[in-house]
Amino acid sequence: MADSFKKIQIQREDTTFDAYVVGKEDAPGIVVLQEWWGVDFEIKNHAIKISQLDPGFKALIPDLYRGKVGLDVAEAQHLMDNLDWQGAVKDIRASVNWLKANGSKKVGVTGFCMGGALSIASSVLVPEVDAAVAFYGVPSSELADPAQAKAPVQAHFGELDNFVGFSDVTAAKALEEKLKASGVPHEVHIYPGNAHAFMNRSPDGIQRRKGMGLPDEDEAAVELAWSRFKSWMTSHLSA
Repeated sequence: MADSFKKIQIQREDTTFDAYVVGKEDAPGIVVLQEWWGVDFEIKNHAIKISQLDPGFKALIPDLYRGKVGLDVAEAQHLMDNLDWQGAVKDIRASVNWLKANGSKKVGVTGFCMGGALSIASSVLVPEVDAAVAFYGVPSSELADPAQAKAPVQAHFGELDNFVGFSDVTAAKALEEKLKASGVPHEVHIYPGNAHAFMNRSPDGIQRRKGMGLPDEDEAAVELAWSRFKSWMTSHLSA
């Protein structure tokens, strides 16, 4: 599956970093942001899925961890704790601009967990972003205030998510209030009976979630979330 990705290097004002691209050359672009694990099998699965959604998108994964991947929760936590969040926003901006310079008239940003938080942050901090979809993650107030969002935001959360202040229902509802204040088009969806990272449906992803005490399996919720994602990105990224 990973063979369909093209590995590229993107120039930021102060450094370069690797990224992975898949999808139609001139399609609307979507920057796909990793979970705390890094650029692993699951984020690549998501990017391929996005590239294949009708009528087609060009998906780009920036490697925010510069090649490092967490193989267990402790490693992933360590990598996320050491992330330069401001630098990650610069990576996202450079990725959006690369897509716009390479055939995508409009570009959205999406992400999962840590990447979800960064997606919302990009709607505030990256003026070139045309739409954002966040899965179970809200940025810290130090990084970005969603009340200052400039691009349309859709967000998805599991009702049973217990990452307090980051992706639990209280955080989701607080995000919704902030987005109301921003005045941008927004949707916040909460999925009953679903826990954190409910979009991860590969066999390895399911095993990993079970190992973290997240045994819920709800294919209908996953399909509903993808259909909402597709509608949102299609409507906001059509030229």
